[in-house]
Amino acid sequence: MTRSQLLRPAQVLFEHERELPDIPAVDHYAGSEKFMRRALALQVDMGPMFDVTLDCEDGAPAGNEKAHAKMCAELVVSSENRHGRVGVRIHDLTHPHWLRDLETILPIAASRLAYLTVPKVRSARDVRIVREAMRSLLPPGTRPPPLHVLIETPEALAEVTRIAREPGVECLDFGLMDFVSSHRGAIAAEAMRSPTQFEHPLIRRAKAEISAAAHAAAIVPAHNVCTELEDTSLVYADAHRARTEFAFLRMWSIHPNQIRPILEAMQPSAAEIEDAVRILGSAQDAAWGPIRDRGRLHDRASYRYYWSVLQRARRTGIALANDVLHRFFGPDS
Repeated sequence: MTRSQLLRPAQVLFEHERELPDIPAVDHYAGSEKFMRRALALQVDMGPMFDVTLDCEDGAPAGNEKAHAKMCAELVVSSENRHGRVGVRIHDLTHPHWLRDLETILPIAASRLAYLTVPKVRSARDVRIVREAMRSLLPPGTRPPPLHVLIETPEALAEVTRIAREPGVECLDFGLMDFVSSHRGAIAAEAMRSPTQFEHPLIRRAKAEISAAAHAAAIVPAHNVCTELEDTSLVYADAHRARTEFAFLRMWSIHPNQIRPILEAMQPSAAEIEDAVRILGSAQDAAWGPIRDRGRLHDRASYRYYWSVLQRARRTGIALANDVLHRFFGPDS
């Protein structure tokens, strides 16, 4: 079999199940026009290594919500959105402007929205309400943008499995600070930051259930923010624990200083990448039958794991060799 005839991982390893959405590992939030434009300029420089979320919920000044939403929509369709990885967070469903956000944003920017983030969802029904509202506002022939859903309350956590399986949902985000606040003082404020956010039983349970529900539905779990803006080692540590202890694949950033440490924490190690390239190469040469590597048996179960390592490496900005890209991802990679 020639190199051009070799089957690639995506062609054979997920024949009967969904692959995870291929989205960046960092979701960077910006609330004001000044910070939005800075974030878009940084995205142009770094490439599509992170998403930019333009925030209507916390970013819009009271009384100026419509103008703010229109500004967000115009930035989405502007030349500043070079890579097409810009989303918008709307107001929550209890706020009078959530539908007006959609009415303002979708006619202008639906075709270029990478996703739409919906905060404070309480149930799967809330997701359906937003989806139906979107459908009536989309320009003809425009596909609805994927939904990123924020889990921020005990009510939402109780329905997280149903929410994750709603059509159109691409990502589950954990809203730690609102989740702590929703317990009305029963969880101390220190649980909004490390190390307590990784130690309190109710917070650990919430992180685990959100991540598990996302993985079961083949969508992406996104970890909450780190409030540390200067010590990047703390940002890295939070992201690393989120990935290694709770299997989160994405994390929020609220300052440009946080983007690189989150990316680095989400990256596989050089040894993991080396193993993945070697094992997948042997598997590909064997037409994806079982192989023996360094005294251990490997089959499609482990091939799927090592394929996810290479996908994560690429998604987090690690430069893979051209031969690796061509062999496993295709000639246009």
